[in-house]
Amino acid sequence: MNMSQKMAAEFLGTLWLVLGGCGSAVLAAAFPEVGIGLLGVALAFGLTVLTMAFAIGHVSGCHLNPAVSFGLWAGGRFPAAELLPYIIAQVAGGIAGAGILYLIASGQEGFSLVGGFASNGFGEHSPGGYSMLSVMICEIVMTLFFLIIILGATDERAPKGFAPIAIGLGLTLIHLISIPVSNTSVNPARSTGPALFVGDWAVSQLWLFWVAPIVGAILAGFIYRYFRAAE
Repeated sequence: MNMSQKMAAEFLGTLWLVLGGCGSAVLAAAFPEVGIGLLGVALAFGLTVLTMAFAIGHVSGCHLNPAVSFGLWAGGRFPAAELLPYIIAQVAGGIAGAGILYLIASGQEGFSLVGGFASNGFGEHSPGGYSMLSVMICEIVMTLFFLIIILGATDERAPKGFAPIAIGLGLTLIHLISIPVSNTSVNPARSTGPALFVGDWAVSQLWLFWVAPIVGAILAGFIYRYFRAAE
């Protein structure tokens, strides 16, 4: 595949992740009487990655996440020269997904961005009121384990064809743990899209949801290199 094909796949995949995951939180989580709740939102995020991994994994590797790209690079599984194009496509896809969600959500009478539009935050903007330090630790650790799952499931020694299921369920579990803490990012592109529409606090806190996931992902890459060296 050439780079334009890979970027197109990453753009569409990340768009789907934000539209499906954040869309479930904004449109369906608390819908009167039949809302899907936290469990439904967590499952929605996992399903976006699972479905796209089968759809575009053979095109771009289905990163859909700058932290994943950094983690694969740190693990020796992705070339540094492709980092910037992938990240540009992922962020653009995240913004596009948030834009489509905004067009849909704003069609309802009384819609407001005051509720956060599924943005990530800490302190008073954390769903459970968690501190900046708690959110940073959570995002680092959750992303670290997400990358361990990705690197392990896609290892050539792993059972073939099951990686999307492991990765999708891994992301579901991560959301079940950390939605109350930070609304769950583990993905700078996912955080950037909604934050740009909310502005204000969401943009001012966005730095944490770039730094923490990338730190966690790079640590995971180095850990996995150690596992490989141990052979």
